[in-house]
Amino acid sequence: MQEFVIEEPAPPPAQGEEQHLSLALANSAIVMPGGHTVDRLGTPAHTNRWLTERGLAPVDAGMLEMCAAQLRSLREQIRSLFASHAGGLPALPAALTAINDAMTRVPTAPLLRWDDKDGPYRATPHPTTEIVDHALAALAADAADLLTGPDAERLTACGSTPCNRYLLRHGRRQWCSTRCGDRARAARAYARRTQPKAE
Repeated sequence: MQEFVIEEPAPPPAQGEEQHLSLALANSAIVMPGGHTVDRLGTPAHTNRWLTERGLAPVDAGMLEMCAAQLRSLREQIRSLFASHAGGLPALPAALTAINDAMTRVPTAPLLRWDDKDGPYRATPHPTTEIVDHALAALAADAADLLTGPDAERLTACGSTPCNRYLLRHGRRQWCSTRCGDRARAARAYARRTQPKAE
């Protein structure tokens, strides 16, 4: 079982996170050397901060655990789609359904409600729920745009174990950060030194 660490500094954003919020969401749980995970959505407060930093929620949105859980769930579905795309594999139907549901769940007008005592009325959802629904829709739409747009061919997984982040490949670069690149080069050098010589 993985240990989740919340306050450890994470590496800098991976290539493409600034252009694609869905890539930043996919990378918001980072497996660090040693096997522990830094989860930027680990608590409602951390989720609120993450959304606020990306312009998806006000500072005082008041996220609840249910809201954070919805974001973490969407993150896993987006990660599943990114893994399928990067690996050239078919997408899981549940992941496609989750993305499409998130994109279409945001009401464009106050919905009609019915109260047994007072009759019909129109109302918008709870403000925090509405903020989360809009954030989920924006993140899902961005994932759909990334997977169907010109950047899709550059989407790849970081090539350094144990890193689990995704990036948009730039040239031959296969790593999400300098740290991961250094670790991958060191591992290759070590493997070359320790391989038995062919006679």
